[in-house]
Amino acid sequence: MTANRLRLGVLEGDDIGHEIVPAAVRVAEAAAAQTGLGIDWTPLPIGRRALDTHGHTLPEGTLDALAALDGWILGPIGHRDYPKLPEAINPHPILRKHFDLFANVRPTRSYPGIGCLHDDVDLVIVRENNEGFQPDRNVVMGSGEFRPTEDVTISVRVITREGSRKVARAALELARARRKHLTLVHKNTVFKLGCGMFVESCYEVAQDFPDVTVDECIVDTFAMKLVREPQNFDTVVTTNMFGDILTDEAAGLVGGLGMAPGLCIGRGSLAMAQATHGSAPDIAGQGIANPYAMIESTRMLLDWLGRAQGVSQAVEAAAQMRQAMDRALADPATRTRDIAGTADLEGMTQGILSALGAGTGKRAHAQA
Repeated sequence: MTANRLRLGVLEGDDIGHEIVPAAVRVAEAAAAQTGLGIDWTPLPIGRRALDTHGHTLPEGTLDALAALDGWILGPIGHRDYPKLPEAINPHPILRKHFDLFANVRPTRSYPGIGCLHDDVDLVIVRENNEGFQPDRNVVMGSGEFRPTEDVTISVRVITREGSRKVARAALELARARRKHLTLVHKNTVFKLGCGMFVESCYEVAQDFPDVTVDECIVDTFAMKLVREPQNFDTVVTTNMFGDILTDEAAGLVGGLGMAPGLCIGRGSLAMAQATHGSAPDIAGQGIANPYAMIESTRMLLDWLGRAQGVSQAVEAAAQMRQAMDRALADPATRTRDIAGTADLEGMTQGILSALGAGTGKRAHAQA
C-alpha cells in the first residue's frame, strides 16, 4: 500500500466465482473511482481452473504473491467436486492457516422486501478460523480425523488458549466499534475442558474492554434464540464448527446464503474477502447468481484495509458501496430472484453501479 493505493489479489475460485468475483471487482473499481482510491489488481490462479491449467488447485507461487499484497478477494471453492488427486487440495483452509487469518467475521443484516424472516436484524458472528473440529486446519501435520479400525472414526477438536484469546480480542474490538455487546457461544456444560478454556480465555481478554458488556449462551439455546429473537444480539464470538453452522442459520433469516458475506482477518492489516456460501455448481454459468455476498465481502475488505492502514479513500469507497447496495436492494428490478427480485446477476450489478453513478458499460476482468 502506498498513499491512496491498495494492492489487491483476485482469486475467482470455482463455478459461480467466475461470475460474482468479476462483479465485485467492477463495483469496487467504480466506488474507488468516485473517491480517488487507486487499486492495483493482481489476478491469481486457484481452484479447479488452476488445476487444469497449472496442475494444482493452489499453484506454486500463489502464496508468495499474496504475501506481497494488502489483501485479496477469494471466490467460492467447489472442492467437493475436485478429482481425488494429491494436487486437488481445498485451498482456502491453507490460506487461512498460512496467513494466520484466525477470525472469520460474518455479518447478518435484514433488508425490507427481500423475504427476511425478521426485520431489524443487525448482528455479526465472529468465528474462530483455524482450530476446532476442522481436520484440515487443526494440526500441523497429518489430520485431526482418523480411523483406527474399519468401524471406528475419531475426530479431534483442538482448542488453545492462544487461539481463543486471539479471536476473543478481535470480537471485542468489533463489539466496541458497534453496540458494545458481546455474546460468547459455547457448550461448556458438556465440553467442560475445551469450551471451558474458550470461555475462560474470552473473559480474560474482556478485562481489557470494560466498556463492552459480555454475556454467554449455550450453543443449542443460542440456535433457538437466533431464530426467535435475533434482534437481541449484536456481536457474537464462538468456536470454529459452531460458527460455521450458526452463520448459515443466520443467513437463512435474512434471505439465504446469497446474503451471507464474510471477511477473514488476523493480527495485522492483511485480510481476505470470502463470502460464506459455496460455489453453487447447479446454477454456474447461467448468470442468475446473487452477487451481494461477494460484493459486500469486498466492501468489508476495503473498509477494513482503509481503517487499518489509514487510507480514507478506501473507507469512503466502502461507504459508497454500502449506500449503492442499499438502493439496489430496495428495488425488485435490481435484485435477483432468490431475494424477491426480477433481475439476473448482471442486472443487479448494473443496479449497484448505477446507484454509484457509474456507467452501464461492462468491463472485462483479467482472467487468472
